[in-house]
Amino acid sequence: MSAAGGFIVLLALAGANLPFLNQRLFAVVPLKAAKKNAWIRIGELIVLYFVVGALGFMLEARAGNRFEQGWQFYAITFSLFVVFAFPGFIFQYLVKRR
Repeated sequence: MSAAGGFIVLLALAGANLPFLNQRLFAVVPLKAAKKNAWIRIGELIVLYFVVGALGFMLEARAGNRFEQGWQFYAITFSLFVVFAFPGFIFQYLVKRR
């Protein structure tokens, strides 16, 4: 695996968990509500998927030829992004707090 590929995988892992590890919108904008609801977290997850994907395309184009991808590529990478979000989901919704 190249350094750029490893960087994208680590960035995807961090980006997938970001919506679940804080109560701010994209970890920057404070919300009026005390807690984010699940729909906001899902929306953040989708936006971050596209941000990480765009960065991956940029790195791929910079390294050489950019390859065309079909819908199967996007279905698999989004599924992988959701799997990467599993630790953050567990932390947010299944860990009991006192």
